[in-house]
Amino acid sequence: MNKPITEYQTLVFDCDGVVLNSNKIKTQAFYDVAKVYGHEPAQALKDYHVQNGGISRFVKFEYLLTEILKKQLDQTELKQLLYNFAHEVKKALMTCEVAEGLAELREQTKHANWLIVSGGDQEELREVFKARGLDHYFNGGIFGSPDTKDTILAREIEKGNITRPALFLGDSKYDYQAAQTADLDFIFLTQWTEVKNHQAWCLELGLKATSNLATLQQD
Repeated sequence: MNKPITEYQTLVFDCDGVVLNSNKIKTQAFYDVAKVYGHEPAQALKDYHVQNGGISRFVKFEYLLTEILKKQLDQTELKQLLYNFAHEVKKALMTCEVAEGLAELREQTKHANWLIVSGGDQEELREVFKARGLDHYFNGGIFGSPDTKDTILAREIEKGNITRPALFLGDSKYDYQAAQTADLDFIFLTQWTEVKNHQAWCLELGLKATSNLATLQQD
């Protein structure tokens, strides 16, 4: 059972679709980077990405090469795809919308440790959050790929950086699975999610859902 937001010792945030309105940016970037292989592989990667929101770009581009294109994994080719993808999204991450209510929620939960745990590239995330003046909110750190969310959560719990009661705020099925594995409470944010039929999914699992960080404070 989820507690009032002020009772949590730790708040864990996904980035894309939770703190930044960047889901559609990244979805389009997967298509644009893969279209050198043709429309069908690019569309297949885009679909795979949407179905597997929250999972690292490293995994997704490996899937493109080995499963969609049926090629042997070439590390040089993989690195080039990752570089092209980073180039596509970084500029957009610097200008996309920041979630309404972020500062107010921080004020309301001054006592809590805040972390970003994202499928996005860790170095890129830290650079963007610093440049946009958002890093100071996340006193517990900003973490991302190539480590998986499961790995990051387990490590930060072990280190005592995540203390319970802890809440994960996410917008993907993988976020929920990661929260479950780490035994964290979970709230699904709907405003920018790309999960299809998310209302039925949340109802089926009995998940608490709210539109965004601003409405979270009113619940």
